[in-house]
Formats: sequence, structure tokens, C-alpha cells
Amino acid sequence: MGAIAVQARRRRVVGVGTLVAVLVVVGVVSLVVGARALSLAEVWHGLFAAPGSDQRLTEITLIVQTVRVPRTVLAIAAGVALGVGGALIQGFTRNPIADTGLLGVNSGASFAVVSVILLFGFANPYQYVWFAFLGAGVAGVVVFGLASLGRGAGSPLTLALAGQGVTVFLAAMTTAIALSDQASLNALRFWNAGSVAGVGFDVIWPVGVFIVAGLVLALTTLPTLNLLNLGDDVARGLGANIALSRTVGIVAVVLLAGAATAACGPIAFLGLMVAHVARYVTGPDYRWLVPYAGLLGAVILLACDIVGRVVTRPGELQAGVVVALAGAPFFAALVWRRKFKTA
Repeated sequence: MGAIAVQARRRRVVGVGTLVAVLVVVGVVSLVVGARALSLAEVWHGLFAAPGSDQRLTEITLIVQTVRVPRTVLAIAAGVALGVGGALIQGFTRNPIADTGLLGVNSGASFAVVSVILLFGFANPYQYVWFAFLGAGVAGVVVFGLASLGRGAGSPLTLALAGQGVTVFLAAMTTAIALSDQASLNALRFWNAGSVAGVGFDVIWPVGVFIVAGLVLALTTLPTLNLLNLGDDVARGLGANIALSRTVGIVAVVLLAGAATAACGPIAFLGLMVAHVARYVTGPDYRWLVPYAGLLGAVILLACDIVGRVVTRPGELQAGVVVALAGAPFFAALVWRRKFKTA
């Protein structure tokens, strides 16, 4: 058994290293590919040079530093956040088809966006991104609060039911506002597509603080999360503080998914997909599953963003749309596989 465990650990370490290498390669491709293709030498110049008198080199520098680097960094940060969040929410709810949207994060952010546009006339994403994060956070708190009331308080089932109820309510309110206000409808149509383009470091750095905080909280829950998946009674018997662990885990998911959704818009299926791929590779040990899910989320979101830039040149297809196009068949295959496994 000791030799088997050592081999499994070695495979997992090699897998993490491979994913990091793939992420680096995809990140370089993201800097090269776009409406204007750049060579590696031009990208290198654009990364480190300051704008000068040469108009061509100045243009390359501006493209790299103000467009492609922020876009690449945001895709990586949001992908990690959504991947880790998807793995955590599946673990804490013991629901293999759970996604971060289960906590009402997506619907809360959407409702906040259309509300502030209607009330204040905001037109720039930089103006309403923080309201989107606030809406995501409030929705998550409301869902968790409702799930903590009454019989079965804090159980995965009550959490799922509370999340579904809040999501449906907020979706209805969002639709009502959007249909009554053209500006809100236009903004929602763009924001709901999910895109990592057009966001600068003035938004990425503050959002990144919340993502880092969520990742730190997530790491503290991993040992207990393994116990929780043995069942609440077993976990309690082994000394786990179930209520505290679940609360910290849900807060981590809200921070991760809320920050990513506020910056990019809702990106459907990503957390669901990468959590299952990571589980297939690593097994049920969340100490490995969560890092794998984060790295896979970054690779897939960045790759989907690159595909979106290529397939509709000279225009672009938003990354959220590409993820959904890949995620829908994946979800159908997952349901089909589970159906035949239980038949």
C-alpha cells in the first residue's frame, strides 16, 4: 500500500506540473493571438518596452500591455476561482452536478447590474462591476441564511433548495427590470455573455484580492471536506466542526465565484466541468482535486477565450459563449453516463 500511495502521489505531482506548463504555453498563445497577430519577439518587446517615437512599436506595446496582458491575467484568475469554487460547492453539497450558480451568485450579480443601471444610469462596466460583486455576495448570504433555518438546517438538500428558490426569484426580477428599461437590457445582454475582454488592471487587482482571500479560505477547508464526504455523522465522530467548516467553505465559494462573475459576467458550466475532470484524474481527495480544478479552470477559460478570438475573425465570440458550447455537451454526457451507471 505504501508503494501504491507513493506512486499515486508522484503521478499527481507530475500532473500538477504538467498543468502549470500547459497554462504557461496557453498564456503565451493568448498574448500572440488576436485581431492582430503578433510574433513572440513583438510580444517580448511589448511586455517590457515603453511607448516611444516609433508608431508601430508603440502600437504593439499598447496592444500587449493594455489589452492582452490584462485579458490573459483575468482569464487565469477567473478560471482558477471558478474551478476551485465548482469543486468546493460539489464537495460541500455532496451534489455531483452542483455549480457555483447554486448559491445564487450569478443571478444576484445580474440583478444588481440591471438595478444600478436603471437607478443610476451607469453605462460603463467599471461603474457597475462592484455592484455586481455586492449582489453576488448578498445573494450568497441570503441563500446560506435561508438554508440555516428550520428543520434540516445547513444540510446539502436545504442549501440546494434555498439556492434554487433565490435564483428563480432573482432571475424573474432581473427579467422584469431588463424588459422595462432598454439600457438595462442592452447591458445585460452583453454582460450575461461572459467575457474576459475590456477589463483593466484597475478592476483586476481589487477583484484579485477577493479571489486570493477565497483561495486561502478554501485551502483551510480541504482536510475537513474529505471527512464531510464520508457523511456528517462520520465527520462529527472524527472531530470535525461541520457547521464551521461548511460556513467557511460557502464564504470561500461566494468570494471566488462572486469576484469572477463580477469581473467577467456569468461563465456557465466551467466549475462543473473542471471539477469532474479533476475528480477523474485525482480521485476523491480534495487536497489534490481542488488545485487540479483551479488549474484546469484557468487553462480551459483561457483556451476558450483564444478560440473565441479565432473563429469569428475579425470579430470575437465571448469566452462565456465558447465555454457554454463546450459545457452543454459535457453536461449531457455526464447525465447520460450517470444514468447508465445506475441502470
